Amino acid sequence: MSLEELYRYARGYMEPGNEGARKRFKDLTGFFEGLGLPKGGSVLDLCAGTGIAGIAAAKATNAKKLTLLDARAEDLERVQEWVELAGLGIAPAKVHGDVREAAKLVGEHEVALLFGNTMIHFDPFDAVKIFANVTLALSENGVFLIEDTDRVYRILYGTGYKEFFVESRGEDHTLASVHEGYDVTRGTFRRTYYLLPGFRKVGSFDFHHWDLATQLAIGRIFFREARLIRPGEHGFVRVGDVLYFREPRREIAKLVLGDFNGPS
Repeated sequence: MSLEELYRYARGYMEPGNEGARKRFKDLTGFFEGLGLPKGGSVLDLCAGTGIAGIAAAKATNAKKLTLLDARAEDLERVQEWVELAGLGIAPAKVHGDVREAAKLVGEHEVALLFGNTMIHFDPFDAVKIFANVTLALSENGVFLIEDTDRVYRILYGTGYKEFFVESRGEDHTLASVHEGYDVTRGTFRRTYYLLPGFRKVGSFDFHHWDLATQLAIGRIFFREARLIRPGEHGFVRVGDVLYFREPRREIAKLVLGDFNGPS
């Protein structure tokens, strides 16, 4: 099963018609306005979904160019709804593809985003490819921003890992997941999702429960500046922890991608 199937039932935070999503859009716009990002430049939104973060960043910076990349073509068809809600006068480029090959799919940009706690879908080997590709897709003083949460602390320590867990509830359904195994080589947990009532299988997916420090360490290899902006620092309720990277080290990215493989 594809991620499109899963996100049909877990997507309220990025739906243009959802009140909570619209409040998040407002907070995202305010967050980007306060970062001092380049004005009138170009924004690249990775794993963009419906484009909520990329369009918020474009609005905040008055961007002249916006590219949205996602493996889920269905979500990219919703981008125009956010464009209209934001009152933007630009036509975003929508790219259906794999973020791990972003440098081959998009041109150069000044700002790149990976928002919505998306890193859970990628194992450490994927992460190295993502960072390297983003590095090559950024301008000399480019900025890469990742919104994520520390799952090692929040889930594995705080909540406790659950064999069975209710993920979300809709008007006429409940989405639940069940633990199916662990891949020690990739560091990924496999969970199978079901719709209740009826236990209709949605699909099985692999997740890596990231901490923030590891992402900062990987990012520092590829960027000259790496820091963490916590919610208490930026002050926006509907924006999570944000990892900030600046000044890509393109020579490192080329070296890594020239001789890097995942587990066999």
